[in-house]
Amino acid sequence: MKIQLAMAGLLVWMSGATPALAQQTMPTEYQQVLTTLAKQGDYKDNVLKVNIPRSDIKVAVDGIALPTPLGFGGWVAFTKGDLGVDVMMGDLVLTEAEVNPVMSAVLDNGLDATALHNHFFADAPRMFDMHVHRHVPIADLAKRIQPALALIGKTAPPATSAGRAIEGKLDTAALAKIIGAPGEQTGDVFKITLGRPDFTVKEMGAVINARMGLNTWAAFYGNDGDAVVAGDVAMLASEVTPVLKALRTNGIDVVAIHHHMTGTQPDVYFLHYWGKGPAQKLATGVKAALGQLGKAHGTH
Repeated sequence: MKIQLAMAGLLVWMSGATPALAQQTMPTEYQQVLTTLAKQGDYKDNVLKVNIPRSDIKVAVDGIALPTPLGFGGWVAFTKGDLGVDVMMGDLVLTEAEVNPVMSAVLDNGLDATALHNHFFADAPRMFDMHVHRHVPIADLAKRIQPALALIGKTAPPATSAGRAIEGKLDTAALAKIIGAPGEQTGDVFKITLGRPDFTVKEMGAVINARMGLNTWAAFYGNDGDAVVAGDVAMLASEVTPVLKALRTNGIDVVAIHHHMTGTQPDVYFLHYWGKGPAQKLATGVKAALGQLGKAHGTH
């Protein structure tokens, strides 16, 4: 019962917007951002999010050919802060050869690179995530990030590994019931995204919410008997070890522990995980990890 009550608080922010949020009108200056970046985006929950999926790269992990939505969907997001500035955060998915040219473009244009990390083990080709950040007026933000985005996909493509596809379908309703939250189907991937409404992170007066990167997610691919899960958990410092123990006890591999954002109050840590096996068993392991969130600061 305690875990159910805690999860009820933690699962308020889902990946899907409510009807009211979906009807938000995008500010004119945010439409100009899309023009400057020459990309599409969606405006929900006061955040403009621009997806930058790496569908140009075919990646295999542990011999399995992974669909792009399982962990190769980069993005940048913008929200309004105080004093006429906007806050940008982003996660750029890069090949090894792209990391330093893109980082130079970020730094040379007055933006911050706040994290660089792996997302998988045994990935071929090797892929990395670079987190970017800044707060200045929105038109300036768009101009500053555009040179970095323009470099993505422009270097010689790395050698790819064939990997095996997993045929069949998942019982997504069963996975959602185990996790305790609905998800979204994108191609062959079923993804559940959760926020952390039990504590607040702000920057320049702007709430850093799930669409700005303060989220936990689990993505499933395969069929009920043969599946993989990859995901990310957003944690306070006191939650790191309990979450690690829950994942390892349930046979799920931890592949990275790091921060995404610098200078936040409170400090927020993230970990990436990977698991293979029956889909519902994997979901049970993920749920065990989620059950450790919120205990240290009274949501139980």
